[in-house]
Amino acid sequence: MPQAGPGANLTVQHAPAGALLVGLSGDYREQNELPNKRTIREALDNAPDVKSLSFETGGVTGWDVLFVAFIRNCAELCRERNIEFRDEGLPEGVRRLLRLARAVPEKKDVGRAGGKVPFLPKVGEGVLKGWAGTIGLFAFLGECLLAMGNLLRGRARFRWSDAFLIVQQCGPQALGIVAMINFLVGLILAFVGATELMRFGASIYVADLVGVATVREMGCLMTGIILCGRTGAAFAAQLGTMRVNEEISALETFGVPPMEFLVLPRMMALIVAMPFLCAFADFISIAGGYVVSVSMLNVSSTEYLLRTIHAIELKSFVLGIVKGSFFGFLVAYSGCMRGMQSGYSAAAVGEATTKAVVTGITAIIASDGIFAVICHALGI
Repeated sequence: MPQAGPGANLTVQHAPAGALLVGLSGDYREQNELPNKRTIREALDNAPDVKSLSFETGGVTGWDVLFVAFIRNCAELCRERNIEFRDEGLPEGVRRLLRLARAVPEKKDVGRAGGKVPFLPKVGEGVLKGWAGTIGLFAFLGECLLAMGNLLRGRARFRWSDAFLIVQQCGPQALGIVAMINFLVGLILAFVGATELMRFGASIYVADLVGVATVREMGCLMTGIILCGRTGAAFAAQLGTMRVNEEISALETFGVPPMEFLVLPRMMALIVAMPFLCAFADFISIAGGYVVSVSMLNVSSTEYLLRTIHAIELKSFVLGIVKGSFFGFLVAYSGCMRGMQSGYSAAAVGEATTKAVVTGITAIIASDGIFAVICHALGI
């Protein structure tokens, strides 16, 4: 009589009509591992004419989840060998659990949990996920353009009061961090430029360097990155939280388009606020260069201001303002898109916020490179 473990017994015997009877007795709650099914497998191997497998469990005084798992393994063994599995002799609780297990299909990825995914499937999943993300990106862009078209025609569910409130949040309330970062950028540009220009006795041209670099590139670029981490992340968190609380679903139920009521005010607010922030950032950055030039390079205030005015052209200033407005659109677009695509959990909101910042900064840097190529081709 093979032993299943202390206090539990397992026997196998052949019954008439090609049946294999498994006898179980004892208390299976004391087992620390599954009962050994090798005895049942060997009995099936030695008797190829077995047509059914049944159980006799009248002597079982207790069972737990390991006992159910053992019975499930026996059922899988019968399925592999095309043998009828008969559960009439099992306890009623075990039979109900087996029926429930058969009713709920097993997840396909359970077997790979914690395992190493093969290289080709991993690459394929990455490509499919990237393609789906690209489609979602352009689909959201199309929805934004349709909402803007409805706004221009006066048919959008849009409240200017919401847009003005968001302008205040991402405009005047952001002046402090914009001023601090751009002042430091102006200091760095002037100091690095002075280190090189002093070799040629051309320290006066630090004003030209700071002025041109600020109004064309650094002012709008640094302001866009600052707002991406400050405002774009806030947009993603706000919309993601509304998604979790099903506020967006409620708007859709009442027939209010979320793109027009939630997304469009945020986009218009950043597009309007960014030109003023960029102009402010240019002024502060030039002031940072002024501090370095006057205090370290023995350049007078008059000389610095005259060189700055002479170096900055109107087209360079306008270019920086236009780029800043476009960067504002990218910040709002990435933040709102990730927020609207957020899942329905707190972790999903955090992930959407992270994706919004990464997407926004990447889009700003890439578009700035495209602007540089276009400006070079046009001679601007």
